[in-house]
Amino acid sequence: MESSKNTQRSGMPTVSKMLPDGSLVELVFWGNEGKTHLVHYREGSFELKSHIEEKDGIRLVPISPTNNLLKHKAILLPGQPETYISTEILLKEIQEYLYRYIDLSHAFLRIASCYILLTWVYDAFNELPYLRLRGDYGSGKTRALLVIGSVCYKAFFASGASTVSPIFHTLNTFQGTLIFDEADFRFSDEKAEIIKIFNNGNVRGFPVLRTAITQKREFDPRAFVVYGPKIVAMRRSFDDRALESRFITEDMGQRTLRKDIPINLPDIQQEEAQDLRNKLLMYRFKTLDRVSINANLIDPGLSPRLNQILVPLLSIIEDDSIKKEVREAALALEDDLRAEQSSSPEGLLLEVLVDLMEECSRPTILLSDIADQFVNRFGKDFERPITNRYIGHLIRTRLRVNSYKSHGVYVIPISERSKVETLCTRYGIQKISGDVGYKATEAEG
Repeated sequence: MESSKNTQRSGMPTVSKMLPDGSLVELVFWGNEGKTHLVHYREGSFELKSHIEEKDGIRLVPISPTNNLLKHKAILLPGQPETYISTEILLKEIQEYLYRYIDLSHAFLRIASCYILLTWVYDAFNELPYLRLRGDYGSGKTRALLVIGSVCYKAFFASGASTVSPIFHTLNTFQGTLIFDEADFRFSDEKAEIIKIFNNGNVRGFPVLRTAITQKREFDPRAFVVYGPKIVAMRRSFDDRALESRFITEDMGQRTLRKDIPINLPDIQQEEAQDLRNKLLMYRFKTLDRVSINANLIDPGLSPRLNQILVPLLSIIEDDSIKKEVREAALALEDDLRAEQSSSPEGLLLEVLVDLMEECSRPTILLSDIADQFVNRFGKDFERPITNRYIGHLIRTRLRVNSYKSHGVYVIPISERSKVETLCTRYGIQKISGDVGYKATEAEG
């Protein structure tokens, strides 16, 4: 009760809020003047306010401009909202801004521009894709991350060198766009903590639970909201294929830097980004209550996971040519994932399994026969020895195909064939028409 009274007197620090009447409140920041305000948008007009009184007596106030994250530009906020002519022209301005400072493929430039729009209305959706810039040292991925991130909604900049706790707290407080550099982790504990953010952060309703200890040495579990847009720069891919499927990726090392791109970012880039953030804040105010999922955009040629993350992005795109490019990028992603899966140990093992099941006239297949066939076909491609135990591990724990012991030896029942064929589809292994066996698909989708 005392805490509630204190909040009413001193005010509740607020970043974003939708009020009961449907009006919107957003935190804005004037860096040069060192001031923060709340913008109250209602029925097509806005007001700058030092505080907002709610009907229940709660007093909303802006977060202090002395906040370290704001002062050091670890979080970028808009200033006063600015009008724009149309969404189409605003999108073109974003594309021109990106083109001036970074070298991206034509398709990804347009996708990134649409993703920027999505970050400003992401809370209208329940699932989101992530963007990724992948490349070696000197490929321009960090520059791209900075330029794109500078115009995203409440962009929060962090890196693999950051400790995990402030990332959780900042995402939970500001609920904006995580801009994460050097996502290749050296230590497994750091990786496990950050991966929780990526695994839980693209679907609404899955906060990360962490335990804090109070001053009285009592455990106090807390739920941290990590849902929101994320843009990542890294050198390699994640080991987890499920996590990989959440990303739309640009490989930065496959292009030669354009000569008209400045080596060092000029000061005017920050001014341009600020102007765009101001217009994008107005875009949020005018658009948030009008955007929603368009189920007609679901593509039967894509997997359910890719449809889940792509439809929100497609739902805010009005240009059909951009929609086509987004779909083509998604198909390329699907092909890459399936190609990688089909050449994995599990994918190769599925090829062996389905061939043996085609040929087998008995109700079971010996695990030792599967291992022998695997060694004969693929053993030279592996540095490690291929043993019955290793094959059994892949079958039971990775593919989850049932096996049991019969007369002292392990066997796979032929009744598991339907499960194996389902796995073949998932791993991109396709039956060869008129032949016995399956093969890895090329550019499937």
